[in-house]
Amino acid sequence: MMLLGRGLDARDNQTRQMQDAVSNVEKHFGELCQIFAGYVRKTARLRDKADLLVNEIYAYAATETPNLKVGLKNFADEFSRLQDYRQAEVDRLEAKVVEPLKCYGTIVKLKRDDLKATLTAKNREAKQLSQLEKTRQRNPSDLHIIAENELQRATLDATRTTRHLEETIDNFEKQKIRDIKNIFSEFITIEMLFHGKALEIYTAAYQNIQNIDENEDLEVFRSSLYPPDYQSRLDIVRANSKSPLQRTGSSKSSLRTAQISRRMLRRDEEEEEEEDDDDEEEDEEDEFDATKEAFIRYR
Repeated sequence: MMLLGRGLDARDNQTRQMQDAVSNVEKHFGELCQIFAGYVRKTARLRDKADLLVNEIYAYAATETPNLKVGLKNFADEFSRLQDYRQAEVDRLEAKVVEPLKCYGTIVKLKRDDLKATLTAKNREAKQLSQLEKTRQRNPSDLHIIAENELQRATLDATRTTRHLEETIDNFEKQKIRDIKNIFSEFITIEMLFHGKALEIYTAAYQNIQNIDENEDLEVFRSSLYPPDYQSRLDIVRANSKSPLQRTGSSKSSLRTAQISRRMLRRDEEEEEEEDDDDEEEDEEDEFDATKEAFIRYR
């Protein structure tokens, strides 16, 4: 009887540990499933926001100068392509991470049913043992033999059920470890694939932005501020217009030139008059000498 009691205690401890293992998986796998599901939902919302951003970039690019327009459009193309990979990331996370964790809800339920069957068999065994003790105390006749037979059957049933539960829990633990490795390996692989592709796409998008020619676009913008014939008309105005200082200088220069010309003309006239006076004086002297010579001869 003492051996039976110790066997019951051992099975009680064993069953309790199995219950704790199943409860631990139920708790933490449930939390992991909820958090991973939230992670996937937020990734999907990020994809939706990125799609809105792409549409706005396209709309803005259509209003800009040529180089900026091309650069923004190419950037939006790359960013849109990245969202396709993000959608693939969402689908893979849902299939490879969230769904396997969800399955543990059903698995845990089955293990709890096995635990319940084991507990039922154990309780039946304990009840038969208690009845045997009472029968022996009240009536030490052959009735206790019948009770012992019932106890043996209950013990065999409990032992068989416990052994089945041990195998089930052992397989459960083995499968749990394997699933954890697979789930987290899939998660890491999916994220690495996405971020590796994202790095490639972001590099191309960065290069598209850097290739925008600022100076050329600035020239296009400046040209758009004026009509096509503005520059030619501006050159004509500049050629025909001078500053007040330039106009004053030109007037003074013209005045000095006229004054010099007048002075030179007067000088020439004076020189001519002097030459004429000299000729007249010489003629008068010659005439006087001739008159004088004639008078002398007359005398």
